[in-house]
Amino acid sequence: MLSVGALRAHLLAARLAGPVATSREESLRSYRLFEARDPRVMLGLDPEWVWGHRDLLALMADKCGVSRDPELRTGHDVIDPERTLAALDAFAERLGRAAECRSPVLFGTGHPHRLLGFYAALADALSAVGCPVLTPAQGRSVDITTRFGLRTYNLDYDRGVALVREPGAYPVGGETGAHTHSPLPVRLALGALSEAGGPLPELVVGDHGWVCGAGQLGFDAIGLADTDDPALFVGEAEGQVSVVVPLDDAVRSDYYRPLTRYVLNRACLSQ
Repeated sequence: MLSVGALRAHLLAARLAGPVATSREESLRSYRLFEARDPRVMLGLDPEWVWGHRDLLALMADKCGVSRDPELRTGHDVIDPERTLAALDAFAERLGRAAECRSPVLFGTGHPHRLLGFYAALADALSAVGCPVLTPAQGRSVDITTRFGLRTYNLDYDRGVALVREPGAYPVGGETGAHTHSPLPVRLALGALSEAGGPLPELVVGDHGWVCGAGQLGFDAIGLADTDDPALFVGEAEGQVSVVVPLDDAVRSDYYRPLTRYVLNRACLSQ
């Protein structure tokens, strides 16, 4: 069993929390774009409240531990490990309730190169206790606007976790899927479930557009987010998202394994 102290030390050593690789410039740019309601950073969320730059900075300071100082514009951003630990506990508690109720769950990631293993372990644990892990719309195409223009991807599943791949791309060696912030994949998946008559997920687990897109549609959603992804934290503040864990979402994939063990243990899902 991984102790809280050992996990805190790991968060700092792996730079999942503390000074993270995400720069202050990146985070502030995302807050400005969010204030302007730029779809690239909204991730499918349609906030009810007006969020100015200082409002977002105050929210991210509360949720993540970043500096509240608007004049601080350079350097590495900072995530408070205590906030990460508290959010991991809430995340694990929600997973545990899903396990107790044998709830249908949908997993999806826009960060498959980094976070696929984390979600896959959770999906496997929930499946083992009788939760249906949903895999709707496999193989269907979805058009996503990227910085390179409109691209067509296929919705696919790896160990129960949804992701998108370029047409004709199949997992070979370390190949996983494409990085995306788009809410369109989760809308496609949920639409397919609705068309088929269900069951609909009672919980959606993931990141980026998977969490915000599902939460905006009224589904219970929990996930992970970095300091430059304010949409998830706004969703949490407004009640569309249930739990958001602040951490660096782009470190080495094996650095998330201690988090997996911790969450599964807290959720009473350890094998």
